[in-house]
Amino acid sequence: MSTASDVSERIRLVRGQRILLDSDLAELYGVPTKALIQAVKRNRDRFPGDFMFVLTNQEVVALRSQSVTSKARGGRRTAPYAFTEQGVAMLSSVLKSARAIQVNVQIMRVFVRLRGIAAQNLELGARRDELESKCDREFKVVFDAIRELMAPPAAPKRRIGFVQD
Repeated sequence: MSTASDVSERIRLVRGQRILLDSDLAELYGVPTKALIQAVKRNRDRFPGDFMFVLTNQEVVALRSQSVTSKARGGRRTAPYAFTEQGVAMLSSVLKSARAIQVNVQIMRVFVRLRGIAAQNLELGARRDELESKCDREFKVVFDAIRELMAPPAAPKRRIGFVQD
């Protein structure tokens, strides 16, 4: 059985989406990658483009440079499938096994945890921006006061007319 850290280490960011590769999912589910792909192909209508997509050659090269996919002889001849969170959820209905359900629960928990972390980061970013703005306003007041103090004194005005002592 896989752990949450096993799952989270396999999640990649492609096209701005968190995905799991078919080979990683097959390993987690304990099935050959070929069997997973065949199950998906038999149920293609369950996997629209926002659930699953095939990686482009550029994406494969980028992932390979991160040591995610194999380039050795005997490796893949086709581009990997990338499954979004919704696609992973759909896989549990296609791969009808107890292990698939258990692994799917773990994967969903990891995706939920990642969404929570992302939301916290957005909240922290907004708070930081608010603090910076507040500090900028307060420092502006301080710097304006310093500029006033550093300005040379104004020359006394000459009085016009006769001065009586």
